[in-house]
Amino acid sequence: MALPVPVVAVFSIKIISTQTWGTIAEIAKPKTVALDFSSKGTYLLAWEHYSVTATNSQGQPNLSVYETKTGDLVHTVTHKKQTNWQWQWSQDETLCARLINNDVVFYSVPNFDKATARISGQKIDTYSLAPEGSPMNLIIYVQGKSGQPSLAKLYQHPKFDTTLASKSFFQADNVEFYWKRKGTGVLLLACTDVDKTNSSYYGKQSLHFMSPKGETLVVVLSKEGPIFSVAWSPLGSEFCVVYGTVPAKATLFNLKCEPIFEFGTGQRNSIYFNPFGNIMLMGGFGALRGHSELWDMNARKLIAKIEAPDTTSLAWSPDGEHFMTATTAPRLKMGNGFKIWHYSGTLLYERPWNAQEELWEVLWQRFPAGTFKPPVINYKPVEGIQPSQPTYSKQVYRPPMARGRDPPSALSITQQNEEAAGEVTGNLSKQALKQKKKREAKKAAKLQQQQNNGGETTAASQPQTSPASNGGSGGGASRVLAFIDDITTDDPEKMKKIKKLRSKLQEIARLKDQKAQGKQLEINQVEKINKEDSLLKELRELNL
Repeated sequence: MALPVPVVAVFSIKIISTQTWGTIAEIAKPKTVALDFSSKGTYLLAWEHYSVTATNSQGQPNLSVYETKTGDLVHTVTHKKQTNWQWQWSQDETLCARLINNDVVFYSVPNFDKATARISGQKIDTYSLAPEGSPMNLIIYVQGKSGQPSLAKLYQHPKFDTTLASKSFFQADNVEFYWKRKGTGVLLLACTDVDKTNSSYYGKQSLHFMSPKGETLVVVLSKEGPIFSVAWSPLGSEFCVVYGTVPAKATLFNLKCEPIFEFGTGQRNSIYFNPFGNIMLMGGFGALRGHSELWDMNARKLIAKIEAPDTTSLAWSPDGEHFMTATTAPRLKMGNGFKIWHYSGTLLYERPWNAQEELWEVLWQRFPAGTFKPPVINYKPVEGIQPSQPTYSKQVYRPPMARGRDPPSALSITQQNEEAAGEVTGNLSKQALKQKKKREAKKAAKLQQQQNNGGETTAASQPQTSPASNGGSGGGASRVLAFIDDITTDDPEKMKKIKKLRSKLQEIARLKDQKAQGKQLEINQVEKINKEDSLLKELRELNL
């Protein structure tokens, strides 16, 4: 399968064919600052800043509509502010809508001169058309003022005399809409600019679900803090939310707004599903350093982790197997360029930008639905390239005089220094001498035990099975913790593995205590407990 080619957008109005890469039309409109295509790409909209002159106090129309096949101008209107300047289109482009003086006005394409329908008299602040569905659903938002609540309403075009569902908000300065692909449900992220309780720098936020069936539900989140990102799976049966103070929590919800899977916490603030919904990328961008996780959404399993620092734009390829990260201006003017990745975490291609130029946008070429099939997930990384820019080292800093030597063992640097000084002077400190004698006694006892049993560890040295190992609590958990705390070795590599296993088993013991106290554990927490036996077995093997 050929890898789709990303389309690099340079800031001048040139309409280019992605079949021949030849220029279809070039439009002399140098003041243009924003572009937008209709849903099928038949029309191109160009917006420039509105201005007046001494000879023309009314100003010129600043929003132009062009036909992409020819570059011909088909319509012009005035839209003074850059907010809400884009038109919204039905999937088949038979219908489009725009906001005029707080009314939503509809047109039958290609007749842009005469409106066919209008929602008026409600002082609409913003609106949104469903991405799919026939007849088409839409939602409007009316900003509350003077102690009155804000209001969101669901309609079906063109039956605007009937409200399908409505929701009021007493704490909402603005809202963001997140539609299911088929338009049969929408999430509303209601936000206030200032939190009057001063408990959050980000203001107050809440998440709600509405459906054309009249359902209105609140999405209950289990951690305090801002809502960073909300995304529907393209499959339409679940959605994911990243929320809470950093390290942020990520939770997957079903259509009843019930949590069905927890992804834990991490340095993340963004969610990106691939077009087929079987892979999800969670990343931390902007103020975070670009740490990203790729998840198999069918198996609920982590595929890979990558680092993509300074990413300002990320988008999945239409094939669902590759994704692009880019560093673009004006957000970042240094280090502009883009990279192509495989979902297994492998970097396949990178294109640094000329230092004398600025890269503003990178987009994937569009393909008709059905061109690609969902990728079969393989956890083995494919062959790739090394990044040209050096990555930040994750190793602990070691001074030049200590480099090239074996890393320190489980002893602390202080103990090692004390012992080294004591061996030279013959005068160990009391604490260092105590630790040294304790280790020597353990080694002698272990050696004696192996000699008495022909080199085999007796059953008495193994941790005893108890109700704690099966999800209970009490003395069994204490004996297991005592066993893992006693295990030590002079082998640095083994000691690293032991420490990791010890940390996991201590976490399991904590979860068991919570379960014994009556707390309802989440699905992935129960799965952790079920892995205790295999972790203990691995620890015993390291102990041998």
